[in-house]
Amino acid sequence: METRYFKEYSPILGRDMEVKVWGHAGRPVLFIPCQNGRFFDFENYHMAEVWSPWIDSGRCMVYAIDTIDEETWSAQGDPYWRIRRHEQWMQFITDELVPFIRSDVNARNGWDGYPGVIAFGCSLGATHAANLFFRRPDLFDGLLALSGIYTASYGFGDYMDELVYANSPVDYLAGMPADHPWIARYNSGRGIIVVGQGPWEVPETTFRVRDICAEKGIGVWVDVWGYDCRHDWDWWYKQVSYHVPHLLD
Repeated sequence: METRYFKEYSPILGRDMEVKVWGHAGRPVLFIPCQNGRFFDFENYHMAEVWSPWIDSGRCMVYAIDTIDEETWSAQGDPYWRIRRHEQWMQFITDELVPFIRSDVNARNGWDGYPGVIAFGCSLGATHAANLFFRRPDLFDGLLALSGIYTASYGFGDYMDELVYANSPVDYLAGMPADHPWIARYNSGRGIIVVGQGPWEVPETTFRVRDICAEKGIGVWVDVWGYDCRHDWDWWYKQVSYHVPHLLD
């Protein structure tokens, strides 16, 4: 499996950001680690092994990045500052990272203007991945979100302003007009949200996303697993193995 490593200064974040890429060809997948995670978690937690059939066959290339959750969702202190720092991380992804991914994928595949990136994550990484898919369907045309919590109250409590709202899928999807043009974009892509009902899972906001999508005509597949399904890597491996063939179809 081919791997490459990049470390570049982000003007938006004012710090170096690291990216590791697995694969030589295929569709781009952005892996967002679990809470407070690092880019190397994709390898250290053996997720690269689970994705290897599709990476080695040239079906996809996975780009793994760092979170800054320790400054934002996990931090204590002023939520006004923390949500604005999180928004800078979102802008780093959309304005700096995605153009790099698109350029790299097009060069590797001999393509011209590949349209979209698949967002993938587990736990809080799933929260961020879903937020990217729902906020920027012009950039993200695929989603695999495993065991996420889709309300910003998880990181920001009772505090609410325009940026907290914009990073809280259960809130902004509920407020989205039924004729919003993004709904057609969602439906032209492929979104999969998965949650179990066993130990450490918190499925309530996934159920809320499922209900909102049904109300709005958003064709995201919300797949609810059983009471034996834990909030843990062993189950995420099984869910990846089951869902990636549908995602890359």
